[in-house]
Amino acid sequence: MRKPVLSRRRSKKMTRKLLPLFAPLVMLPVVTPMTNISAKPTSKQLQERISDYKIMHFNQVAYSLYQQMGLQQQGLRFDVFDKALAGFYNMRRDGVVSEKPVITIVDFSKSSVQKRLWVLDLENKEVLYNTYVAHGRGSGEDYAENFSNQNESYMSSIGFYVTNATYTGKHGLSLRLDGMDEGFNSNARDRCIVMHGAEYASPEFIKQAGRLGRSLGCPAIPMEHHEEIINAVQGGTALYVHAANDAYTSHYLDHVSALSELVKENKTVAAI
Repeated sequence: MRKPVLSRRRSKKMTRKLLPLFAPLVMLPVVTPMTNISAKPTSKQLQERISDYKIMHFNQVAYSLYQQMGLQQQGLRFDVFDKALAGFYNMRRDGVVSEKPVITIVDFSKSSVQKRLWVLDLENKEVLYNTYVAHGRGSGEDYAENFSNQNESYMSSIGFYVTNATYTGKHGLSLRLDGMDEGFNSNARDRCIVMHGAEYASPEFIKQAGRLGRSLGCPAIPMEHHEEIINAVQGGTALYVHAANDAYTSHYLDHVSALSELVKENKTVAAI
């Protein structure tokens, strides 16, 4: 008759041990499954998701090209290349650039002692040139920090350009540029902003002054290669001048429409 008593005692003792372990579970709120009451996405939300997917797709294609061309090793940041590539394809869509698969990129967020101009052949996936480029004297000393679209500001102008015709002036062979971003570089022609060679855009000048020389607002390049570079990019190709400027906006930076143009030109992109 003692066994049931011992069993009850053991049972109570075991209960006291286990109760602290199960107490947190008992105190948890009851969760109602949401499977059957999930809200259907609105058309606006669906469109946003599609846009996000297209932007991601474009970035994937851009990064693949970035890696194939070895642009990181050439000192070009991916985010700058990604913007330049989006602009290139949107300019193609608008018919403002030629069929020449060449784009020139200038990154004014870099020091003037660095090679911050690249000429890229997108079709053959080649870096044609990577060299120095001067900014306007009104934009800053070693770094370009201020930008303007105004005449006699002696500042550089950022944004997308289209290269035009060449001419021979006081700097030798020079290249006219047409600014495509209203409010940022649209006065380039009136300001006589051109690409030209300059003695102060050289490693020798850097050794003497500790920085590159400065222009009156033009993207001046080394005399040693200026004719080769100008001949390579003249005739309606895209030029993107980048800077660390939060105020800059451009409709050419629409990655969704850029993807549509890229897919149209290269059907294999759709499978990536």
